[in-house]
Amino acid sequence: MRILFFADNFKPETNAPATHIYERCKIWVAQGHQVTVITCAPNFPEGRVYPGFKNRWRSVETLDGIRVVRVKTFISANEGFVLRTLDFLSYFPSALFFSFFEAKPDVVIASSPQLFVAVAGIVYGMLRRVPRVFELRDLWPASILATTGMQPGFAYRMLERLELFLYRHSTRIASLTESFVGELTARGVPRDKIDVVINGANLDLFQPQASKDRDIERQFGLENRFVVGYLGTLGLAHGLTNVLDAAALLGDRPITFFFVGGGADRAKLEAMTAERNLNNVIFAPRQEKSQMPRFWSVCDASLVHLHNAPLFATVIPSKIFETMAVGLPIVYVGPAGEGSRIVARHDAGLLVPPADPQALADAVCQLVADEQLRRRLAANALAAAPNYSRQRQADDTLAVLQRAIESKLA
Repeated sequence: MRILFFADNFKPETNAPATHIYERCKIWVAQGHQVTVITCAPNFPEGRVYPGFKNRWRSVETLDGIRVVRVKTFISANEGFVLRTLDFLSYFPSALFFSFFEAKPDVVIASSPQLFVAVAGIVYGMLRRVPRVFELRDLWPASILATTGMQPGFAYRMLERLELFLYRHSTRIASLTESFVGELTARGVPRDKIDVVINGANLDLFQPQASKDRDIERQFGLENRFVVGYLGTLGLAHGLTNVLDAAALLGDRPITFFFVGGGADRAKLEAMTAERNLNNVIFAPRQEKSQMPRFWSVCDASLVHLHNAPLFATVIPSKIFETMAVGLPIVYVGPAGEGSRIVARHDAGLLVPPADPQALADAVCQLVADEQLRRRLAANALAAAPNYSRQRQADDTLAVLQRAIESKLA
């Protein structure tokens, strides 16, 4: 099968979309498929091109058997509405134009958010008359309202029309959550063109560690502390100021919230931490994916945190699956929904309502005080991990691509 994948995030970027797209493509190549990815120069989340790369009109490389075509885009940090919009928009013309330099594929897959990645992929598929799969990772533009306070005016209505255009002209839609299915069918999308493919984690990389990494403990002052780790993007969707409020409530207890990563909210969170003199909140820079097991090793629990908005009841943070793979108890903070149901189904963690710092502080104290509870939750998390492997996700996505091809031939 010849697969053309449109994605604006890709390795060496380390955010969730870049990681799960790269790892699936690598698996497909190992299975004998030909995979080309149309992406841009790596720059997320700081908006600076990574060392060793340039923002050229077109550059081609081969990465683990994957043909990677990087195209020129307007680059900005993952913050600020106007600049981010220009960043998003610029991908569409570059990706669409240079995709015609590639051999005609058997199937196209385009991953959201943002919508203009999907626009490039779906329009290309329509023009080349090949089946096209829209991978729906988030309900965009609805998520803009939930994170930025944007009002549903003319621009928002135009984005909604664009969203419906993509649903209508996709051969199939691969939804990362069950919740999205109801949203789509309520808006007229036929149920029989939607497949659900739950995210997963690389179980070869993420495994329980035999011992804590002493170098990291010493470097960040984590010795003899109960460490609650938040490893991932510090973005607008995560509502992490609530964590600082909880940290203030915990005072001088030997508990540390450990943030590892970058994102739109990082500078604000660091400034607030300094202003409030919160010695129990520590920040580490964004890390290469290969280093993340070392950072997980110093954690006693994992924090999964979402903004207090109804939309986020429909999402499943990928940190859930990495946490399961490394065998840690989860502290899940967010609206009750699909993510919290997975944690509850496997009895893998504690559920905490959003925007309630006292409840978060109490949950962490409960884990500190009850070793038997920690052990049970950790064991349950580890036992659940094989249900959410990257291999399973790759196989399920490949089946969706095959169905798209078959439906086009029918």
